Amino acid sequence: MRKSTQVEKGKSSRVTKSDAEWRQSLTPEQFHVTREHGTERAFSHPYSKEKREGMYRCICCGTPLFSSDAKFDSGTGWPSFTDAKGSVITHEDTSHSMRRIEVRCANCDAHLGHVFPDGPGPTGMRYCINGCSLNLDADKNDGKSGT
Repeated sequence: MRKSTQVEKGKSSRVTKSDAEWRQSLTPEQFHVTREHGTERAFSHPYSKEKREGMYRCICCGTPLFSSDAKFDSGTGWPSFTDAKGSVITHEDTSHSMRRIEVRCANCDAHLGHVFPDGPGPTGMRYCINGCSLNLDADKNDGKSGT
């Protein structure tokens, strides 16, 4: 069994835990989505309609991922963002006989969702993210650019 470790990567520590450790800190749905690359049902999470300002952080490690000023209503039933805060990485995903770009947390490798080139300006991107992979921090950061 893999032990929990933190590996230095630049100025931040990369979070690595065993499946047992992740299961202790996440709900069954959060574990399925973030660690097993699952997907929550569309329109099932309140963040799909959330309007409060703040910073959306990784549910697994707390890394800032998406600002509320980049959030928009895509009509898909999942929280959608036009831009990430640089704390995500992408990978080609060819599961389910499709070719998509998977979005993961750069700090703990949690599966977040997928990114598509059909979003609004200025980036033209739509980060379609599972709400259960996020935690809205509305108290410490208002989500506005430049803060």
